[in-house]
Amino acid sequence: MFAEMLPRLMAAGLRQRRRGCTLPLLALLLALIAATIPLRAQDQSQAPAQDTSKPKQDVPADAGGPDGSIGPYAIPKKNPEEAPPPAPKLETPKKVEGMPDYSIKVNVPLVNVDVMVTAKNNGQFIPGLKKENFRIFEDGTAQQISDFNITKAPITAVLLIEYASTNYAFMIQALQASYAFANSLQKNDWVAVAYYDMQPHILVDFTQDKRAVYDALNQLRIPGFAETNEFDALYDTLDRLDRVEGKKYVILVTSGVDTFSKLNLDQITKKIKDTKDVTIFPVSIGWYIREMCEVQHCTGYSHGMASPNMRTIDYLQADNELRNFASMTGGRAYFPRFQAEFSEIFQDVGSDIRNQYSLTYHPTNTKLDGTYRKLKVQVVAPDGGPLKVKDQKGKDVKIEVVAREGYTAKHTVD
Repeated sequence: MFAEMLPRLMAAGLRQRRRGCTLPLLALLLALIAATIPLRAQDQSQAPAQDTSKPKQDVPADAGGPDGSIGPYAIPKKNPEEAPPPAPKLETPKKVEGMPDYSIKVNVPLVNVDVMVTAKNNGQFIPGLKKENFRIFEDGTAQQISDFNITKAPITAVLLIEYASTNYAFMIQALQASYAFANSLQKNDWVAVAYYDMQPHILVDFTQDKRAVYDALNQLRIPGFAETNEFDALYDTLDRLDRVEGKKYVILVTSGVDTFSKLNLDQITKKIKDTKDVTIFPVSIGWYIREMCEVQHCTGYSHGMASPNMRTIDYLQADNELRNFASMTGGRAYFPRFQAEFSEIFQDVGSDIRNQYSLTYHPTNTKLDGTYRKLKVQVVAPDGGPLKVKDQKGKDVKIEVVAREGYTAKHTVD
């Protein structure tokens, strides 16, 4: 700015000199010089200082940080192939006195199967078998037996009796069979007594007093209704037994004829399949009157007025249903013809119940889907061949293996 104004000032000074004014011109020049000096110094102080010690370095575009007058902040990029640093080790918390311990419980499926092994000719229990003599299959797949023992425990059973106004022969045989069962009881056995006609009736709850059992049977003298609703009564009994822990048995004294149940055969069959730890031993009654009426052509009225037009095929169907109830639960069905057979039958039942082989395994199919799994139990020699059993006279004896046909797996909802 001073360089631009200087020619103008000099020209003005020449004009003043020509006019003879020298001092004022000199004062004017000095005032202008003093005014321009601070402006020049201020312009120089605002200029940025340059670092001349090091040459300026260009920042690469992929450095990852901003660049400018304050310099770049380079952020190094992470190598994708570089392993992550190890996680820090967690110290085990110290146990605080008074604080309870907590644990996580995992349900592992476990199946228990009771097996009866008897001689086929006389029904006697075959003792002395080992874990190696048993093979168990679930839906055709071999299972590994984890636990094996012989159970010799008191029985817990319900005596369920058909007692209705049907026919005198059925009623008298029902009482004969029931008293024979009561005579076979031991002092540590738990027994409840119930009967059914149109509906089930509990005579005595679980007791170890045999006199209470006899007193309950003594009440069965005057029948009520003529209906024999077997399916409803059996369903009610199984439902009540579901609340009782441990292994239970149902001694079903019946003709097998159902006259007026609300449930049908499919429904009671499903209930039996879904019930665990219950074995049914049916004992049929009324064989004498059935045979007599078949010969004399009076079968239609043999079971009383609640079931007219009965035929032989109806009784045969009832017998087949009893066999299925027994086989599904690992029991046996009995069809006595004479009163003298009852005592022997219940001795066999007591022997079967008190002498069983108990097998336990963890199923290979661990799904809790509520499906029905079929079981098959085989008794073999330790080398896998057929098991040979001889009686006291040295003769070969055929064996009979009785176990439940299957079980229903537990069901969980996700």
